Amino acid sequence: MLAWYLGLMKRARFLLLGVIPLMASCASQTIISDSVGPNPLAGATSLAGTGYLRVFSEREPVTEGFDAGANPTYYQHTDYRVYDERGKLVKYVGNTIGEYDPSPRLLSLASGRYIVKARAKDYLTVEVPVVIEPGRTTSVHLDDLWKPPAEATANELVFEPDGNPVGWRAYQGH
Repeated sequence: MLAWYLGLMKRARFLLLGVIPLMASCASQTIISDSVGPNPLAGATSLAGTGYLRVFSEREPVTEGFDAGANPTYYQHTDYRVYDERGKLVKYVGNTIGEYDPSPRLLSLASGRYIVKARAKDYLTVEVPVVIEPGRTTSVHLDDLWKPPAEATANELVFEPDGNPVGWRAYQGH
């Protein structure tokens, strides 16, 4: 009886050691293949080599104090990372601009191509390629709150796997 029990435990341990990493790898990161670029309807503010990035990452509730019921809850965007095309970390971004302000931080970057890794609503981590153009702002919407203009076509937009729009598609020339 003891041998049977030990054999069962060995098989259960093997099953758990194989299944848990598999489950974690499936849920860990979503990759969006199309690049997000600046709004094609907005002009450049300057022609200098610097552009801007704004990431509307997943929002998380923040409550101050020990008595959560007595204090109001406010929401702020989660932090994210920006990598160059080779995968080298360029910047860790604390994605708030003030203690109570719900707006995400506007980041100044040299024009070029980058990878944003951020938390998104309904996903653990999303990897989004972005294009930064001189004097223009690229916005990445991962909080499911952005509604593109009604006249925007699907070819002009980039989407998450669940169909939520993430931002404007970067022009192929970039």
